[in-house]
Amino acid sequence: MGFKKLKESRYFKFLTNSYIIILTVFFIWIFFFDENTHLNREFNKEIKDLKNTITFYKKEIESDKKTIKQLQDSLQLERFAREKYLMKKDNEDVYIIEFDTLKK
Repeated sequence: MGFKKLKESRYFKFLTNSYIIILTVFFIWIFFFDENTHLNREFNKEIKDLKNTITFYKKEIESDKKTIKQLQDSLQLERFAREKYLMKKDNEDVYIIEFDTLKK
């Protein structure tokens, strides 16, 4: 295929159109080189999600520290074991009452 045939091709004429060249350069610039590129937006979104995760886990750590401090007391430890793990003393009976919220 010679240069003359290539020059007369539909695709060559379309790709060498000045508007197409300018738009292509513009989109490449916006997508890769601009300050607010697509990649930066995704990274900023991921950073925001990670910061939210960090704050969530910091709150959980504070809550756990508070629970550990409360469990230093033997009465609180016994209460926690009874409520969370349904533990009981040898001479006790434990009845679990579940409320049915469905209306018939």
